[in-house]
Amino acid sequence: MKILLVEDSKFLRMTIERTLVNQGYAVVGAGDGEEALRLATQNLPDLILLDMMLPKMTGPDVLRALKLDPVTAQIPVVVLSGLSQKNESKLLLQGAAAYFEKTEKAFEKGMGGLVEVIEKVLAKSRQEA
Repeated sequence: MKILLVEDSKFLRMTIERTLVNQGYAVVGAGDGEEALRLATQNLPDLILLDMMLPKMTGPDVLRALKLDPVTAQIPVVVLSGLSQKNESKLLLQGAAAYFEKTEKAFEKGMGGLVEVIEKVLAKSRQEA
């Protein structure tokens, strides 16, 4: 399974990527919104992890563009955000498959919570295919 990880923090991107590779996923990384759209179209990942605060294009703009493009519309997107979950329902309505709040508390026990969200979304995506 291939995951596109869109995160502008190099440290966080490397940390998440290492965890996912150790779980058996192939990971492609993007550091900004424009690169995310290009890589999503080129690589057609099974899932996209999308940070909301990105350079060049915001996460919500990337999500909108992904869902409007017939080539990428069916790819499940898990939103990563350091902002509170008050945005969660809005992002889910805009097409996100899940929301993961990237706080210190969420990462205290490692990346297990994020991996769990990814596995649930991928399982649901396979059932719908």
